[in-house]
Amino acid sequence: MTDLQQWLARLERLHPTEIELGLERVSAVARALGVVTPAPNVITVAGTNGKGSCVATAEALLCAGGRTVGAYSSPHLLRFNERVRIDGREVEDAELVRAFEAIEAARGEISLTYFEYTTLAALWLFKRAGVEFAVLEVGLGGRLDAVNLVDADVAVITSVAVDHEAWLGNDREVIGAEKAGILRAGRPFVCADPEPPQSVIDAASRTGAQTCFIGRDFFVDRDPAGERYRFGGLSFALPDISLPRPSIAAALTALSLLQALPASGVESALAGIRLAGRCQQLRWRDRDLLLDVGHNPAAATYLARWLSEHPVTGETYALVAAMADKDLPGLFAPLSELVTRWYPASLPGNARAADCGALRDGLQRAGVVDRVADGECPAVAERLQQVLSGMGAQDRLLVFGSFFTVAEVLQQIRDDGDGESRS
Repeated sequence: MTDLQQWLARLERLHPTEIELGLERVSAVARALGVVTPAPNVITVAGTNGKGSCVATAEALLCAGGRTVGAYSSPHLLRFNERVRIDGREVEDAELVRAFEAIEAARGEISLTYFEYTTLAALWLFKRAGVEFAVLEVGLGGRLDAVNLVDADVAVITSVAVDHEAWLGNDREVIGAEKAGILRAGRPFVCADPEPPQSVIDAASRTGAQTCFIGRDFFVDRDPAGERYRFGGLSFALPDISLPRPSIAAALTALSLLQALPASGVESALAGIRLAGRCQQLRWRDRDLLLDVGHNPAAATYLARWLSEHPVTGETYALVAAMADKDLPGLFAPLSELVTRWYPASLPGNARAADCGALRDGLQRAGVVDRVADGECPAVAERLQQVLSGMGAQDRLLVFGSFFTVAEVLQQIRDDGDGESRS
């Protein structure tokens, strides 16, 4: 097969389950491919929220400093190629196909999940390109995630919150222990969670990791001029961009520990970072949109704070579609006082998506039922057109709840061709 879409469709069919945590199978194939060490310097990033922001920040800073870097993140929004980047460039279809062919030849009878295939593809491409740095985002948890087959030179945990309970557990201590599985003995560990679970602290002590905790070893300070990052003798102004400050600070700290921060231009590099779907501001059809992939209560709390700090003169409306296995009342409640009217929507064809009844029940339990638009939940694309037609020029539409929701809207904007980024 020479077509990437054919390969991706095949990968979705090859394994009986979407997720199978564990490192034995994927590590065996990685050894056969020779990609257990994909680069001389590896940063592995785990966390409930903020992982993608940390990866994007480290990637941008390394590129700004003239270092060669491979970045791996997931999931994607519009193109699978978004997941694997070399020197800031998404890899081409043909490169991914060659990687999948190499994996197919190496795996023999070993069964791999879709995510394991894509992780190995990224590692193979980074090794083949000879990058100096690999920045790897954990897909789920940490200890048993495919990314953890690689020993991190610096491990980063951005945050620990309750999500993916069916796989990781239903409290922060259990989840923290899973994420701390990326730590390695005697190697640096950067924690950007201001209140890490004791399980993370204990894991750092047990492994003898060299710890750097936000609020103790590195800092994000606010003063009249804005926010600043501090670590040792380093100090940088943080620009007013939509990425979470702790994740930016964690990336700066990780690169500092690897002595890989650019000698100059750090602040301008930070100001230029853009990450789709993270408090992403767009002007489309003469209306303001804010797109965010947040899908758990902690992400909604961050989003609520961002909205409060960036008010509009009109009203804020919310278009939301989410997965059925999420804490829907917890997702909606932090935003209940900031949203004037709610517009639940559906994701046809997505078996995991919450139906209209679940969305409405979640809104009711969050205390916002009176601000639901109506009893129907049309598809995201249809709902988007409905909401836009009733908005004023000074209003804002928040689109959130899942990667799938944001991807639907971004695709609409791309197809239309007249969206203008404002962040």
